Amino acid sequence: MKKAILLEDDQVLSKEVCNYLQSKNYECHRERDGEIFLKRIAEEIYDIYLLDVNLPGLSGMEVCERIRSKNKSTPIIMLTAYSDISDKQKAFNLGADDYLVKPFHLDELYLRLNSLLKRGAVLQGDERIKIADLEISVGDQEVSRGGNKIELTPKEYNLLLFLARNKGKVLSKKMLAENVWNIYFETNFNTIEVYMNFLRKKIDKDFEKKLLHTKTGYGYYISEE
Repeated sequence: MKKAILLEDDQVLSKEVCNYLQSKNYECHRERDGEIFLKRIAEEIYDIYLLDVNLPGLSGMEVCERIRSKNKSTPIIMLTAYSDISDKQKAFNLGADDYLVKPFHLDELYLRLNSLLKRGAVLQGDERIKIADLEISVGDQEVSRGGNKIELTPKEYNLLLFLARNKGKVLSKKMLAENVWNIYFETNFNTIEVYMNFLRKKIDKDFEKKLLHTKTGYGYYISEE
């Protein structure tokens, strides 16, 4: 049985989410205080974290940042009443894997939660991807180029991995939004553009051979040619 833990100060919503997840065969724990939440996850292992953003005291964003300073792999879903793109970008920059705006359907939360956990299971294998002198050790979630280790945020890593697994294939921004961010929209892909720039600086900037490419009007792809 998978274990989820929810940080949410709205006790009605908190209970509703946990009762729903328990009906789907998840073990669900809940906390309303950020500091207590951090102490609990330091003592117990969970498969996924659900964090409300707007909390008294320590905010969900701050909790996310503290988690990622020690734990790069456990999926994090942010739950918030704010739908502004800048708030989403901040969450992803801090290492969140997904962002769900309130009010949301519990079925949608369940689908996104399962998607993240399935993706995480795939990452546990011994898969290694090599493109020119770029190497990705999937099980260890480590990236190097020319023998030098490259530090990536969780979202940068997931974006690179999706590109690498689709080597040579042009991926639209919509495809990247749906498969890396689990966001379904038709417009406003600023976050993806920002992350592609982050990746280029880390993967290509110091190397003569560029691996990350743009096909104008279509999308992005990774190739050694």
